[in-house]
Amino acid sequence: MAKRPSWSGFLKLSLVTCPIQLYSATTHAETISFHFINPKTGNRVQMKPFDPDTGPLERKDLVRGYEIEDGKYVTVTDEDLKAIRLKSTKMIEIEKFVDFAAIDPLYLDGAYFVMPDGKAAVEAYAVIREAMRKEKKAAEGRLTLSFHEHVTIIQPRGKGLMLHRMRDAREVEAHAPFEAIEDVEVDPKMVDIAVEIIKQKQGRFQPAEFKDPYEEALIELLKRRARGAKPIHAAEETERPTNVVNLMDALRKSLGTSRRSAGARSDGGQSVVPFRKTRAKSKTRAAAQARAKPGGRRRAGGR
Repeated sequence: MAKRPSWSGFLKLSLVTCPIQLYSATTHAETISFHFINPKTGNRVQMKPFDPDTGPLERKDLVRGYEIEDGKYVTVTDEDLKAIRLKSTKMIEIEKFVDFAAIDPLYLDGAYFVMPDGKAAVEAYAVIREAMRKEKKAAEGRLTLSFHEHVTIIQPRGKGLMLHRMRDAREVEAHAPFEAIEDVEVDPKMVDIAVEIIKQKQGRFQPAEFKDPYEEALIELLKRRARGAKPIHAAEETERPTNVVNLMDALRKSLGTSRRSAGARSDGGQSVVPFRKTRAKSKTRAAAQARAKPGGRRRAGGR
């Protein structure tokens, strides 16, 4: 892999140790970010610390503070933080194996590609991967990154392994607010229609289609502005859907729409409308026949 690893160390399963490297599986390199610019000078604005009582400050003279009450802070120094930092370890020791399907996705955080570090590591890496795949298990361990210890989940993926950092339990809402949803008696017929709509709209999971149209519009905007083009007018707000008066009618209409859409799709997944092409041929053939008849041109002229 061309890019540098985020971490290098060892994956340990009992007495088996495998040298590995972690590569970040996500990137923000393609996303747009802005800076504040002074339009008079074209210079990037520098955000300098400012105290409302004393004025501008140097960043090197500041300390970190945690607000314990409104306007009251406990301060800590770099030495305080250094004293409690976890020692950097070069080992991910597998503590236990769990069913990956049982892991709540709310806890999944950063993702990394786990790669064997060197040819000598490939065999041990493959043995661990295939054993996990055979048992359909994920490995749970701990990893220290940037002085923080993270619980990690490792699972097979293709020829390799993927590692996910897990969120701290305090970062996840323990109780979902779903209890506040009112209980309603659902019409089984409506459910059956909804099931049919789901079946007709089935498709493959294709992450390549997950593109933010706003991000793409930003790129085009920046290209136009770089060429000196004038600003474009703001787009009109999308019309909001009206409230559904009759749910059954809406479901039935949706089912009909889905059937028509399904009938007009090719194997490649692109929407096609065959009758348009047929209709165009029919008009051409009819015109040719009209021209072939005596007086056909005059009739075609709309006398």
